Amino acid sequence: MANVIKLRRGLDINLIGKAEEKLTELSKCEEFALVPEAFVGITPKVVVHEGDVVKAGDALFVNKAFPEEKFASPVSGTVTAIVRGERRKVLCVKVRADLNQQYVDFGIKNVDELTSEEVKKSLLDAGLFGYMNQLPYAIATNPSTTPKAIFVSALRDMPLAGNFEYELKGNEEAFQTGISALSKIAKVYLGVGKNQSNQTLLSAKNAEVNVFDGKCPAGNVGVQINHIDPVNKGEVVWTVDPSAVIFFGRLFLTGKVDLRKKVAVAGSEVKDPSYVEVLVGTPLKAILEGNLKQTEHVRILNGNPLTGIKSSIEDYLHAHVSEVTVIPEGDNVDELLGWIMPRTKQYSANHSYFSWLFGKKAYNLDARIKGGERHMIMSGEYDKVLPMDIYSEYLIKAIIAGDIDKQEQLGIYEVSPEDFALAEFVDSSKLPLQKIVREGLNTLRKENA
Repeated sequence: MANVIKLRRGLDINLIGKAEEKLTELSKCEEFALVPEAFVGITPKVVVHEGDVVKAGDALFVNKAFPEEKFASPVSGTVTAIVRGERRKVLCVKVRADLNQQYVDFGIKNVDELTSEEVKKSLLDAGLFGYMNQLPYAIATNPSTTPKAIFVSALRDMPLAGNFEYELKGNEEAFQTGISALSKIAKVYLGVGKNQSNQTLLSAKNAEVNVFDGKCPAGNVGVQINHIDPVNKGEVVWTVDPSAVIFFGRLFLTGKVDLRKKVAVAGSEVKDPSYVEVLVGTPLKAILEGNLKQTEHVRILNGNPLTGIKSSIEDYLHAHVSEVTVIPEGDNVDELLGWIMPRTKQYSANHSYFSWLFGKKAYNLDARIKGGERHMIMSGEYDKVLPMDIYSEYLIKAIIAGDIDKQEQLGIYEVSPEDFALAEFVDSSKLPLQKIVREGLNTLRKENA
């Protein structure tokens, strides 16, 4: 019987444009790109040249600090460009896909017969090891770390997030194989939601299943870790997106790197919110082609509206993304009388607008902050939406002040930027909390290096 953990704090934001559980066919893509920025914390070293021919599973770049940690090409074809930015930073590696795909054969393996080191080596050789993250620091993990546990959250409850149960259909065997492989390395904790009914999740083998009953961010893996087995200084846990678990399972079942996933295309600016089956690195242009209500004054996000990365139509699908969302930018809005209007069609978490009188309904929110950054208000706002046993406002103050000792005492090793996404949404001070937490984690990592 799964453990049930009740969370009393949080906030569900109901937005217009949630994806229907149906698949939309896309036209064939000619070019794909792997983006190093999607793997936080690594320094990429490109190991291919323009004109090189690669197979799906061949390394495009490696982690400079740990060269054995490779990052695999999603397709076979010809390397067309290595795009660099300022100070020669690698932005992406582009590959023009072959008509007939060729795969590197890593060999079919029975995970029940593998040791921990053999599982790690298989993932490293296939360029999939970097799809796992770690706490502390919320970065892509590396082979030098030894986790005390591995956490997988199959609950996606951010606004407009994709439904993993829909993605899981047809991939049940691969998911269970991936879980079994990870269990060879450390104990696996699988978090699910109270309304999820897929038996592959609820009866997963070689994992401890915990049911989380509560509002968003109950699906955040950091929140789940905080309630099950918090991270102390000197400890490491690994976190794995459920889509990556499927990638791992396919590797052991077929001997191939197969980075296909179902991605939700959602948002109020999307004509037909639905799902598409695509590869990591698919152009957003191909995903959104013919499906946008307008092409100007919109914000395209690699991810959901709270944690997604602002992108353009020319960008590519990131490795850990389960949805592409498009919402109004709000830069062309001209409101009569501004804030003094009752705003019955806009959402407010603290009932500042009269819209709360109309009961539960879906809102069409844009990307405006609606106010400038101001002094931090110690009002307890963060704690109302962050169901973690930390003093979140004091932690943010310690990060801003650069007080590392205070940060450690207040639990910075337990958090990741996405844990503060809802706090950032309700913050009266309009502070970029996720950016502040990321900068704090980066500073701490350098200090402890």
